[in-house]
Amino acid sequence: MRTVHVCLCGPYSDGFAYQENELVAQHVAMGHEVSVLATTETYGADRKLMHMAAGETGTKDGARLIRLPYRQGAPRSVMGKLRMHPDVFEWLEKLAPDVILFHGLCSWELLTVARYKRQHPATLLYADCHEDFNNSARTWSSKWLLHFAYYRSVLKRCLPWIDKVLCVTVESISFARDFYGVDPALLELYPLGGEVMDDETYKAKRIAMRRQLRVDDSSIVFVQSGKLDVSKQLPQALRAFASVVDSRLRYVIAGQMTPDVLAEGQPLIDADARVCYLGWVKPDALRDLLCAADCYVQPFGQTATTQMSLCCRCAIIVQDLPSHRALFFDNGFLTNEKQRLAVAFQYMVDHADRLEAMRAASGEFARVNLDYRMLAQRVCS
Repeated sequence: MRTVHVCLCGPYSDGFAYQENELVAQHVAMGHEVSVLATTETYGADRKLMHMAAGETGTKDGARLIRLPYRQGAPRSVMGKLRMHPDVFEWLEKLAPDVILFHGLCSWELLTVARYKRQHPATLLYADCHEDFNNSARTWSSKWLLHFAYYRSVLKRCLPWIDKVLCVTVESISFARDFYGVDPALLELYPLGGEVMDDETYKAKRIAMRRQLRVDDSSIVFVQSGKLDVSKQLPQALRAFASVVDSRLRYVIAGQMTPDVLAEGQPLIDADARVCYLGWVKPDALRDLLCAADCYVQPFGQTATTQMSLCCRCAIIVQDLPSHRALFFDNGFLTNEKQRLAVAFQYMVDHADRLEAMRAASGEFARVNLDYRMLAQRVCS
């Protein structure tokens, strides 16, 4: 089956563990003929935005990768919002896909892909929705000029030719339904996922990484990861962790701190021997680290690593949000203004005898709901 992933709503970073990377990898592994239409924007190893040359290469998983420049006629900063690219229709004609997955709802080129679908009605067209009010439309101009007047108008014109709008969270469903005006019958929950391992693989990774971290079976390992800016509340988490006195606890940080967070966080790391800062780690190493962990910590906001942590059988301490409630079933702790992080850490200590059951529950939920092999088959079976 010929499958095209259209990644024109933001950077495409080959070799990362984002949804588009994982689905491309799974579709290649399933034996499909996979192509990616992407922008020239990508994230470098330092997590800073950079630009690649336009043209055709390949992904590390073996898919065909075609990077398209922005159209001429406006500065790149403007085109980065309008998201207009040349030759999208011509490439679709060459690739002749059976299935198209358009990643995101915020691009002029959704009109181009809808036009292709209109002329080739046998092609299945899915568009996924990552947008919600936590990560999009957060200022007046962004909400009413960019998202409502522009992106919403583009999407509404395309809806007759979209087979399903696949929303990654319950907040995304609300955003697409209530703000973009998508018919609820067209919406489907399509969560971010992860790699679900068999018992033998999981145990081998857990043993090897815990040995590398120099922790024994009695240790309770917490992990926080990602791009650690002020909003992620790492210093607050470290202070809360420090308030719980227990020699069994370990706090492992895998990510890149912004300078202001580093200035506040480094003294807290230095002051507690139970804390380990690894810096930025590659996706495979992060997956191994999550296998070694007992609990994943996301004090504020959302990240795809939360779903990945469930796939690696972690209990969770996460902010009380609708999307997190959908992942929560007595397998950790939801934090809010009244129940702060120190209470959450103490809860894990007090319920250490139940951690195994919490982690097993996360793993079973992931096996049924979050396995990228299953999610890939949903759009390309």
